[in-house]
Amino acid sequence: MSIVDNAKGIAQGLLQGAIAKLVPLAPDSWIPGGRPDPLIARKHGLIGSPVSRLDGPLKVTGAARFAAEFAFDDMTYAALAFAKIPRGRIVSIDSAAAESAPGVVLVMTHRNAPRMNTPGVFGSSPTAVGPADLPILQDDRVHWNGQPIALVLAETQEQADYAKSLLNFTYEAEPSTTTLEEAKANGVEQGLFMGEPLLDEVGDAEGALRDAPHRVDHLYRTPRHNHNPIEPHAATIAWIDGELILHDASQMVTAQAQTIGEVFGLEPGQVHLTSPYVGGGFGCKGLWDHQIIGAAAAKLAARPVRITLSREGVYRVVGGRTLTEQRVALGANPDGSLEAVIHTGLSVMTPHNNMPEPFILGTRAAYASPNIKLQTNVARMNMLANTFMRAPGESVGTFALESAIDELAVELDMDPIELRIRNEPDKDPVSGLPFSSRHIVEAWRSGAERFGWAERSAVPGMRRDGEWLVGMGCATGTYPYYRMPGAAARLTLVLDGDGVRAKVAVAAAEMGMGTSTTTAIVAAERLGLPLERVEIAYGDSAIPGAIMAGGSQQTAAIGAAVIAAHNALVAELLTLAGNDSPLAGLSPDDVGSEDGGLAKLDDPARRESYASILARAQRDQIEVTQKGTPPLELMHWSMHSHSAIFCEVRVNSVTGEPRVSRILGSFDCGRILNPKTALSQFRGGIIMGLGMALMEETQFDERNGRIMNPSLAEYHVPVHADLPEIDVIWTDIPDPHTPMGAHGIGEIGITGVAAAVANAVYNATGTRIRDLPIRLDKLFLTAGES
Repeated sequence: MSIVDNAKGIAQGLLQGAIAKLVPLAPDSWIPGGRPDPLIARKHGLIGSPVSRLDGPLKVTGAARFAAEFAFDDMTYAALAFAKIPRGRIVSIDSAAAESAPGVVLVMTHRNAPRMNTPGVFGSSPTAVGPADLPILQDDRVHWNGQPIALVLAETQEQADYAKSLLNFTYEAEPSTTTLEEAKANGVEQGLFMGEPLLDEVGDAEGALRDAPHRVDHLYRTPRHNHNPIEPHAATIAWIDGELILHDASQMVTAQAQTIGEVFGLEPGQVHLTSPYVGGGFGCKGLWDHQIIGAAAAKLAARPVRITLSREGVYRVVGGRTLTEQRVALGANPDGSLEAVIHTGLSVMTPHNNMPEPFILGTRAAYASPNIKLQTNVARMNMLANTFMRAPGESVGTFALESAIDELAVELDMDPIELRIRNEPDKDPVSGLPFSSRHIVEAWRSGAERFGWAERSAVPGMRRDGEWLVGMGCATGTYPYYRMPGAAARLTLVLDGDGVRAKVAVAAAEMGMGTSTTTAIVAAERLGLPLERVEIAYGDSAIPGAIMAGGSQQTAAIGAAVIAAHNALVAELLTLAGNDSPLAGLSPDDVGSEDGGLAKLDDPARRESYASILARAQRDQIEVTQKGTPPLELMHWSMHSHSAIFCEVRVNSVTGEPRVSRILGSFDCGRILNPKTALSQFRGGIIMGLGMALMEETQFDERNGRIMNPSLAEYHVPVHADLPEIDVIWTDIPDPHTPMGAHGIGEIGITGVAAAVANAVYNATGTRIRDLPIRLDKLFLTAGES
């Protein structure tokens, strides 16, 4: 690093530090969201009405093309071979049989792959989204068991798969760390998440715990989890006239295109990545080795390539959630008020990226306490790189915290809901910031009434239905409000008959949650147009801006960008309107959009339609592009979604089989923009939480670091027969400081679910399970030990 670069880095750090100190002190009106979004006040428009997904007909008729359904002329098909040692080097490769197999176009290994740069690892720069700090197919090194080490291209997929089976590799194994105990013995380090240490301390938590009249102090464990999107990862890739074309399944379209371009030494305009449909993401549809290897093979063969990971390939190449060991200790007074909250423990990750499971995040703003200690340490193992997985941190962290809260309620002989409400904070317990919006108590009260919580027995094991023991449990779920920088929106109004049509372009991703529909609803409301006159473009790196579909922040990012673009559009329209318009002399702050035009806010009779303004200016269309404001609201308020999860379980007294018979989620997530798609999101999150509670576990062979259950036959996820009645309600109280008054809802649904199930199992049986998943063997082995 040069002296100039170093000076720039120091100056940037000082500036960021100053901003972090000043923003909380600034008047609300200076901050994005300081003045409520005008759409919050609209009660009878599209927002809040159930709207079917606009892409629904395309999907059910097969007209929606996913990444592996694009086609180029003269296409080839790829199959990957994976390493079978956790660490070492490849000594020799016997590829003769594969190269001579029918239909084979080429076999590519590190010996003949094009020279490529190492992709920038996620977080190393604003646009870097690489999975690890490792070169891809550039040398003979093996870094994890399952690493792609060769690719076969053939005329058909079946030919490629067969030829791959003919490859033989000889390895020289090197010392590796594949057990948790070895990793601990090698030393642990302070965990970081998004560049910030996972460490918070307020007061003297250990001392307060020792002095507390009532205490619980236990260790909770969660296993590894693997991603299982319904659409396995795939890409269709071609080099055309020096431009790299990728049809991919991506949650980070723009940044992924930039990172891939840097790998091949290309300018930003030389990579065009599209991802109109993503068949489930949950954090895993990003940049992995297969897209880069596929692009390298297309370059080497001078032919287009389709590369589709098998289900096993997803387990070998695509990271998931890592294991955790979490200590939660709570100290309380006889009235239930907390004196100490301690949530510490260990996460494991590869040496080659920085993606621990940040399980303390949800605890930061959960409960009021004068003494708090939160810390995540990490140990390193030779394994596949971890990545984001739905509610990274909060999903497993709430299992530990909310199980401990339930255990404290038992210790205090207090209703667990009342214990939670007793410790409701009036400001963020760690940062001291005011909450932008927090209505979890309302969610608890309405949820308890609807679920029939009053029927719960406070004494475990008292309710039976034949041979089934019946119990109820509850837990709080939480996930922060995020809005990442970089989002932009392009608004275009086009004359169409006697009116206009609008096109809204955002570099977002549609993973099936209804983003394009929600964007159309919001844009139609903001522009004052019917929904059928709004078209949404997305999933294309050619669109300005960068929006990551992750962290439940995409709707907020799009919303802020559309606000900025709309403001710019209004300003340009007023300029075009000129002195002959009823709007003459008005400023952008004086007018709003309604009924297909602009009108003075306090005198709607002064109005002119978009079509009239464009026609008089002799324009067929008008287009503006604008970036959203910096997300300074995140430094000014403590911003979160919340849920109260209620669960009823039945445990068979003969077999030990646990079954969830009812579950209800009562959510506080700001204003719900589209109840129809929101209901699906909430239910989907709850279902994923039930899988985490009862069945999901990656089996990791500690002898050689290999995942042993890389299929849906062996890695169990919930199916229809496993699912109970799922009821969902919400407060629908807008957050006055967010675009549209809304919060993200993609991840809140999974949080708290596993704890609610575990707490219900305890209420049914008197057996406390602190190690996920909750299986019948654990109920047998731990019966009576809690």
